[in-house]
Amino acid sequence: MPEKSAARVHDCDILELDRHHSRRKGDLSVVSGGHTVPFDVRRVYYLYDVPGGESRGGHAHRRLQQLIIAAAGSFTVTLDDGHLKRRFTLNRPYHALLVRPGIWRTIDDFSSGAVCLVLASDHYDEAEYLRRYSDFLSFRKEIEK
Repeated sequence: MPEKSAARVHDCDILELDRHHSRRKGDLSVVSGGHTVPFDVRRVYYLYDVPGGESRGGHAHRRLQQLIIAAAGSFTVTLDDGHLKRRFTLNRPYHALLVRPGIWRTIDDFSSGAVCLVLASDHYDEAEYLRRYSDFLSFRKEIEK
């Protein structure tokens, strides 16, 4: 997406990943940058051992897109575009939540043993983050002009 786009929470949705099943050998899901994922994957990270009751995220990205997967366990992702909020419970490793740029996100309700896998469209850049909600709302006003 271009830098000055104004994505909404309804532009973010669950993608079903390719899923292959073998009764003897288990399941396999495939994620391919530029194919399954609508962007080239430049960074992968994962959250795990999140203590009960804790929340992660609490920020937005200016240009970065993400694909969030519950590789194990479950958690809830709340997306906010400054006007509307949507909540997604991720609990299947073959479902992935596509998060567009300029969307505030928080992740909470981690189950025991949950692993949150994130595929990102670019490398880490602190300047890319909007960490204060008031800065996020100002950014949204600017891109929605």
